[in-house]
Amino acid sequence: MSKKEHVSATPATVWLKKNGVPFEEGVYEYIDHGGTEQAAKCFGVDEHQVVKTLIMQDEHEKPLVILMHGDREVSTKNLARQVGCKHIEPCKPNIAEKNSGYQVGGTSPFGTKKHMPIYVEKTILDLPFIYINGGRRGFNVKIQPSVLTEKLGAVQVECAIEK
Repeated sequence: MSKKEHVSATPATVWLKKNGVPFEEGVYEYIDHGGTEQAAKCFGVDEHQVVKTLIMQDEHEKPLVILMHGDREVSTKNLARQVGCKHIEPCKPNIAEKNSGYQVGGTSPFGTKKHMPIYVEKTILDLPFIYINGGRRGFNVKIQPSVLTEKLGAVQVECAIEK
């Protein structure tokens, strides 16, 4: 792993630069199903500070994004209730990739192919900084959590459950 290694531009980094968002690139060794635990280990931070980007869909198959702590799961029942849907479920990987434009494991909320509503677990905003996917497997960006609401327009929700 090399935190200083430069990674070529992704739609996410292009979006961040276009919107004037300062960020640090973080490269780590991607391992299938390693997820946020692997990223946290490589960056030497608590998994709570590594945010995962999940593409879900409602009962009408309309996609949405939920940003969640790496060490938590999403209560789809609570999320559905808070966003006014009857049912929310994860998209199948091929549908998630079609909606986001990113390969599963490298999904970023920035610069997605399709415009989707974005929700963020409220407690993420209390952290001093977060690592979130930069648009490629094995590549995260370190940013201020306020970017999620101020620049991305994410709506706060409370739907985290312990793993």
